[in-house]
Amino acid sequence: MASGRTPEVIADEVARLVKELVAAGRNDLLLRAIGVHVLEELRKEAARRRLCRLLITRDYRFFLLGEQRREVELNPVHKAVYLLFLAHPEGIEFKRLSDFREELLGYYMATARLMDKEAIRESVDMLVDPLNNSINEKCSRIKKVFLELMDEYTASYYIISGHTQKRIAGSDRIWYERLKVITLPRELVVRDEEM
Repeated sequence: MASGRTPEVIADEVARLVKELVAAGRNDLLLRAIGVHVLEELRKEAARRRLCRLLITRDYRFFLLGEQRREVELNPVHKAVYLLFLAHPEGIEFKRLSDFREELLGYYMATARLMDKEAIRESVDMLVDPLNNSINEKCSRIKKVFLELMDEYTASYYIISGHTQKRIAGSDRIWYERLKVITLPRELVVRDEEM
Protein backbone atom coordinates (compact mmCIF):
# COMPACT_ATOMS: atom_id res chain seq x y z
CA MET A 1 0.00 0.00 0.00
CA ALA A 2 1.23 3.49 -0.84
CA SER A 3 0.79 4.83 2.69
CA GLY A 4 2.51 1.84 4.26
CA ARG A 5 -0.61 0.96 6.24
CA THR A 6 -1.86 -2.60 6.00
CA PRO A 7 -5.52 -3.40 5.27
CA GLU A 8 -5.78 -4.60 8.88
CA VAL A 9 -4.59 -1.23 10.22
CA ILE A 10 -7.03 0.59 7.93
CA ALA A 11 -9.87 -1.70 9.09
CA ASP A 12 -9.05 -0.90 12.74
CA GLU A 13 -9.12 2.83 11.95
CA VAL A 14 -12.46 2.49 10.12
CA ALA A 15 -13.90 0.54 13.09
CA ARG A 16 -12.83 3.32 15.45
CA LEU A 17 -14.40 6.00 13.23
CA VAL A 18 -17.63 3.98 12.87
CA LYS A 19 -17.91 3.72 16.66
CA GLU A 20 -17.45 7.49 16.97
CA LEU A 21 -20.19 8.24 14.42
CA VAL A 22 -22.59 5.71 16.01
CA ALA A 23 -21.90 7.14 19.48
CA ALA A 24 -22.65 10.62 18.11
CA GLY A 25 -25.95 9.31 16.71
CA ARG A 26 -24.91 10.13 13.14
CA ASN A 27 -25.84 7.00 11.23
CA ASP A 28 -26.85 9.32 8.38
CA LEU A 29 -23.22 10.41 7.96
CA LEU A 30 -22.05 6.83 8.30
CA LEU A 31 -24.38 5.72 5.50
CA ARG A 32 -23.28 8.63 3.32
CA ALA A 33 -19.61 7.76 3.93
CA ILE A 34 -20.06 4.06 3.21
CA GLY A 35 -22.53 4.44 0.36
CA VAL A 36 -25.56 2.32 -0.41
CA HIS A 37 -23.73 0.16 -2.96
CA VAL A 38 -20.97 -0.76 -0.50
CA LEU A 39 -23.57 -1.33 2.21
CA GLU A 40 -25.37 -3.81 -0.07
CA GLU A 41 -22.08 -5.60 -0.77
CA LEU A 42 -21.39 -5.78 2.98
CA ARG A 43 -24.88 -7.19 3.55
CA LYS A 44 -24.20 -9.90 0.97
CA GLU A 45 -20.84 -10.72 2.53
CA ALA A 46 -22.41 -11.00 6.00
CA ALA A 47 -25.18 -13.20 4.63
CA ARG A 48 -22.73 -15.49 2.81
CA ARG A 49 -21.31 -16.46 6.15
CA ARG A 50 -24.78 -17.49 7.37
CA LEU A 51 -26.01 -19.11 4.17
CA CYS A 52 -25.73 -22.84 3.69
CA ARG A 53 -25.07 -24.73 0.52
CA LEU A 54 -27.94 -25.94 -1.64
CA LEU A 55 -27.36 -29.48 -2.89
CA ILE A 56 -29.19 -30.66 -5.99
CA THR A 57 -29.00 -34.44 -6.34
CA ARG A 58 -28.95 -36.43 -9.57
CA ASP A 59 -32.63 -37.26 -9.07
CA TYR A 60 -33.46 -33.57 -8.50
CA ARG A 61 -33.93 -33.55 -4.77
CA PHE A 62 -32.92 -30.29 -3.10
CA PHE A 63 -31.16 -30.22 0.28
CA LEU A 64 -29.88 -27.40 2.48
CA LEU A 65 -26.50 -28.43 3.87
CA GLY A 66 -26.21 -26.53 7.13
CA GLU A 67 -25.72 -27.88 10.63
CA GLN A 68 -28.22 -30.50 9.60
CA ARG A 69 -29.23 -31.69 6.16
CA ARG A 70 -32.80 -30.52 5.41
CA GLU A 71 -34.76 -31.32 2.28
CA VAL A 72 -36.46 -28.52 0.36
CA GLU A 73 -39.60 -30.36 -0.69
CA LEU A 74 -40.87 -29.04 -4.00
CA ASN A 75 -43.08 -30.56 -6.69
CA PRO A 76 -41.49 -31.21 -10.10
CA VAL A 77 -42.94 -28.04 -11.65
CA HIS A 78 -41.56 -25.92 -8.80
CA LYS A 79 -38.17 -27.61 -9.17
CA ALA A 80 -38.20 -26.85 -12.90
CA VAL A 81 -38.96 -23.17 -12.31
CA TYR A 82 -36.28 -22.99 -9.62
CA LEU A 83 -33.67 -24.66 -11.85
CA LEU A 84 -34.44 -22.21 -14.65
CA PHE A 85 -33.84 -19.20 -12.41
CA LEU A 86 -30.73 -20.78 -10.89
CA ALA A 87 -29.35 -21.15 -14.41
CA HIS A 88 -29.85 -17.42 -15.05
CA PRO A 89 -28.21 -15.39 -12.27
CA GLU A 90 -28.65 -12.28 -14.43
CA GLY A 91 -32.41 -12.62 -13.92
CA ILE A 92 -35.42 -13.11 -16.18
CA GLU A 93 -38.38 -10.83 -16.77
CA PHE A 94 -41.66 -12.72 -16.41
CA LYS A 95 -42.97 -11.07 -19.56
CA ARG A 96 -40.04 -12.61 -21.48
CA LEU A 97 -40.40 -16.07 -19.98
CA SER A 98 -41.58 -17.46 -23.33
CA ASP A 99 -37.99 -16.94 -24.58
CA PHE A 100 -37.00 -19.65 -22.09
CA ARG A 101 -39.84 -22.07 -22.91
CA GLU A 102 -37.65 -24.90 -24.25
CA GLU A 103 -35.19 -24.65 -21.37
CA LEU A 104 -38.03 -24.69 -18.82
CA LEU A 105 -39.62 -27.63 -20.65
CA GLY A 106 -36.30 -29.50 -20.44
CA TYR A 107 -36.07 -28.95 -16.68
CA TYR A 108 -39.69 -30.00 -16.17
CA MET A 109 -39.25 -33.16 -18.28
CA ALA A 110 -36.18 -34.03 -16.19
CA THR A 111 -37.84 -33.44 -12.81
CA ALA A 112 -41.14 -35.15 -13.73
CA ARG A 113 -40.03 -38.21 -15.68
CA LEU A 114 -43.15 -40.22 -14.85
CA MET A 115 -45.68 -37.53 -15.73
CA ASP A 116 -47.62 -37.33 -18.97
CA LYS A 117 -45.50 -35.38 -21.47
CA GLU A 118 -48.51 -33.54 -22.93
CA ALA A 119 -49.56 -32.39 -19.44
CA ILE A 120 -46.03 -31.09 -18.88
CA ARG A 121 -46.12 -29.13 -22.15
CA GLU A 122 -49.50 -27.61 -21.25
CA SER A 123 -48.21 -26.63 -17.83
CA VAL A 124 -45.12 -24.98 -19.35
CA ASP A 125 -47.31 -23.10 -21.82
CA MET A 126 -49.31 -21.70 -18.90
CA LEU A 127 -46.11 -20.77 -17.06
CA VAL A 128 -44.70 -18.76 -19.96
CA ASP A 129 -48.01 -17.09 -20.87
CA PRO A 130 -47.72 -13.46 -19.67
CA LEU A 131 -51.51 -13.29 -19.24
CA ASN A 132 -51.57 -16.31 -16.92
CA ASN A 133 -50.78 -16.05 -13.20
CA SER A 134 -49.21 -19.54 -13.04
CA ILE A 135 -45.59 -18.35 -12.71
CA ASN A 136 -46.50 -16.08 -9.78
CA GLU A 137 -48.27 -18.96 -8.05
CA LYS A 138 -45.22 -21.22 -8.49
CA CYS A 139 -42.84 -18.56 -7.16
CA SER A 140 -45.12 -17.98 -4.15
CA ARG A 141 -45.11 -21.69 -3.36
CA ILE A 142 -41.31 -21.84 -3.62
CA LYS A 143 -41.06 -18.85 -1.26
CA LYS A 144 -43.42 -20.50 1.23
CA VAL A 145 -41.32 -23.69 1.30
CA PHE A 146 -38.09 -21.78 1.99
CA LEU A 147 -39.78 -19.63 4.67
CA GLU A 148 -40.79 -22.83 6.46
CA LEU A 149 -37.10 -23.77 6.65
CA MET A 150 -35.45 -20.46 7.57
CA ASP A 151 -35.95 -16.85 8.60
CA GLU A 152 -37.15 -14.27 6.09
CA TYR A 153 -33.78 -12.53 5.70
CA THR A 154 -31.93 -15.75 4.90
CA ALA A 155 -34.77 -16.98 2.67
CA SER A 156 -34.48 -13.80 0.60
CA TYR A 157 -31.30 -15.28 -0.94
CA TYR A 158 -32.96 -18.58 -1.90
CA ILE A 159 -36.30 -17.41 -3.29
CA ILE A 160 -37.13 -15.97 -6.69
CA SER A 161 -37.54 -12.28 -5.99
CA GLY A 162 -37.83 -9.01 -7.84
CA HIS A 163 -34.95 -6.83 -8.90
CA THR A 164 -35.52 -3.65 -10.89
CA GLN A 165 -32.71 -2.55 -13.13
CA LYS A 166 -32.65 0.90 -14.72
CA ARG A 167 -31.72 0.98 -18.41
CA ILE A 168 -30.80 4.07 -20.40
CA ALA A 169 -30.82 4.13 -24.20
CA GLY A 170 -29.42 7.31 -25.65
CA SER A 171 -29.93 10.46 -23.63
CA ASP A 172 -33.71 10.68 -23.33
CA ARG A 173 -35.01 7.11 -23.10
CA ILE A 174 -35.13 5.36 -19.73
CA TRP A 175 -36.88 2.10 -18.98
CA TYR A 176 -36.79 -0.47 -16.22
CA GLU A 177 -36.27 -4.20 -16.44
CA ARG A 178 -38.28 -5.93 -13.77
CA LEU A 179 -36.11 -8.97 -13.39
CA LYS A 180 -36.77 -11.96 -11.18
CA VAL A 181 -33.65 -13.49 -9.68
CA ILE A 182 -32.31 -15.90 -7.11
CA THR A 183 -29.57 -13.97 -5.31
CA LEU A 184 -27.95 -17.01 -3.70
CA PRO A 185 -24.24 -16.91 -4.58
CA ARG A 186 -23.81 -19.67 -7.13
CA GLU A 187 -20.73 -21.06 -5.41
CA LEU A 188 -23.18 -22.26 -2.72
CA VAL A 189 -25.12 -24.36 -5.25
CA VAL A 190 -23.60 -27.83 -5.52
CA ARG A 191 -24.52 -30.93 -7.48
CA ASP A 192 -24.12 -34.55 -6.36
CA GLU A 193 -21.25 -35.08 -8.78
CA GLU A 194 -19.35 -32.10 -7.28
CA MET A 195 -19.29 -33.57 -3.78
